[in-house]
Amino acid sequence: MLDGLVAFAAGKASRRGELLNDLPDRISDIVIFVGVAHSGLMNPLIGYWGAIFAVLTSYVGLFGQALGVQRQFGGTMSKPWRMVALHAGAWLTFFLGAQSFATLTILDWTCLVVIAGCVETIVVRLKRITAALQDKR
Repeated sequence: MLDGLVAFAAGKASRRGELLNDLPDRISDIVIFVGVAHSGLMNPLIGYWGAIFAVLTSYVGLFGQALGVQRQFGGTMSKPWRMVALHAGAWLTFFLGAQSFATLTILDWTCLVVIAGCVETIVVRLKRITAALQDKR
């Protein structure tokens, strides 16, 4: 992820680099969330929804670029923050065990927070893309 951001910031991003940067990120989103879903420490359905929203959030960011305006990276649940949230949930589960709060485990709540953040991020990115398209006219 870091190499793609550096290339983008330096103005040296290429189409091949976009492919080499994004495809592994999307695969890792799916593998990580599906892995957590099948950990036995949470409701698998919530983990699958986390994977779906993680990938959807990333692709919404690409819509701007596909439409001829700048790609959107903003929002509260971009890739780094999804991983930070999941990392925190995993450590809490490690130290506190698979405790349930209102019938949901720590990892269930973590994925629900990620999903809610992804929805907010999708809205933010779509608003920015829409504004950029209006400015472009």
